[in-house]
Amino acid sequence: MSAHYQRLMKLLEKWPVDKRKTGRDLGEHLRNQLKAVINPTDVTTKVSDNLQKQTESLERLANNVYANKYKRSLTSTATGLTAEQCSQVLSSEFLAYLNDERGFFSKDNEPHKPVLLDKAIEFLEPKPGKVFIDMTFGAGGHSKQLLRAGKGIKVFALDRDPVAHEYAQKLSDEFPGRIIPLLGRFSELPQLLKEQNVKKDTIDGILFDFGCSSMQFDEPDRGFSVSHNGPLDMRMDKGRCKDQVTAADVLARAEEHELIRILRIYGEEKQAKKIARAIVDARAALHKIETTQQLANLVASCLSDTQRVDKLQRPAHSATKTFQALRIFVNNELNEINYGMTLAHRYLKRKGRLVTITFHSLEDTIVKRHINGNVIEGLANPVPLKYSSHDLSYDSDLVESLMDSPWKQLNKHVITPEEGEIAINPRSRSAKLRAAVKVK
Repeated sequence: MSAHYQRLMKLLEKWPVDKRKTGRDLGEHLRNQLKAVINPTDVTTKVSDNLQKQTESLERLANNVYANKYKRSLTSTATGLTAEQCSQVLSSEFLAYLNDERGFFSKDNEPHKPVLLDKAIEFLEPKPGKVFIDMTFGAGGHSKQLLRAGKGIKVFALDRDPVAHEYAQKLSDEFPGRIIPLLGRFSELPQLLKEQNVKKDTIDGILFDFGCSSMQFDEPDRGFSVSHNGPLDMRMDKGRCKDQVTAADVLARAEEHELIRILRIYGEEKQAKKIARAIVDARAALHKIETTQQLANLVASCLSDTQRVDKLQRPAHSATKTFQALRIFVNNELNEINYGMTLAHRYLKRKGRLVTITFHSLEDTIVKRHINGNVIEGLANPVPLKYSSHDLSYDSDLVESLMDSPWKQLNKHVITPEEGEIAINPRSRSAKLRAAVKVK
């Protein structure tokens, strides 16, 4: 056995130990395996057939038998990279960068991936000296791209989330005097712009990226995600407004018929009655629903016979629409969107550009009807024009006001993410981009 051990050790010289690859070095792994099956001091142990086969296999690898026998006709690997490129990607330096606190997997590195970034910037047409409002700053992906597009570009960065406001303040250090952080909702924008001496009809471009950001979904304590357990909060303002109710408050106080309306209207949930009844029954049993997991499990239990999939045909949780409905209700999102579209028209100069990115039909409907001019007394018409009754007659001035839009659409059809972007960022799968220019 001693001679066989020496033979194996000589073979292992082909794979020297690389101390920089602790825990993942082939040479170290082979030596550990060898020590586990061989006792070099035991000269009486008979060499097994299995050990003999392993030794011969190592010899073939050491002598590169297979590479000489089967010549490669291609220079790339299965990944499409050459052997040299693969070595660079798997190098210790590259892996160290990935694990570095400022590297690729850093929490501070793109906490939220901006959706349809290039298209949004293209429609906004940033040029030196122009002024923009990012109505939903988030992590600043769109704003940073705007600021880098030309010298002297100025961005007012609005967001109702204090966490996003902190990101905007940090970015203002990188672009001093060019980005102005604003903390508030769309409905608070007039007062915030008044404090900055911004007049009506003076802004070159306005961007909306509606919905929740990845920062909010990925933080369990915010209570937005069905897949992360945490308190059932869902307030985008994160407690900034002390009188704002949480999702847990809604579930504890709302009557059954009110819950049905919330789920049906804001979540487009077909099983609204069944879910509302389950919530009321849970309350009657003195069972408080205070965490996301409790709500998700409750909805799943009463919809156990329902299998749902998302737009990528992946299994979707049955409580997804319930979470959406509560989030929209708690944050008064649809009214804020409607008022935000009205403010966009008020502050944009003539030929100023508007870009909106929506993530579900409720948001998109409001945007589409504002752009098409289907607005009555400042509110998006709840009924599409194509469903107007032919039995009724309308005043000619009213008809003209409905058909005469102050916007001109820049894209004939709604723009959606390409497959490559969806593969990188699956949350972008339902995004729809619309762009328009103010004509009057």
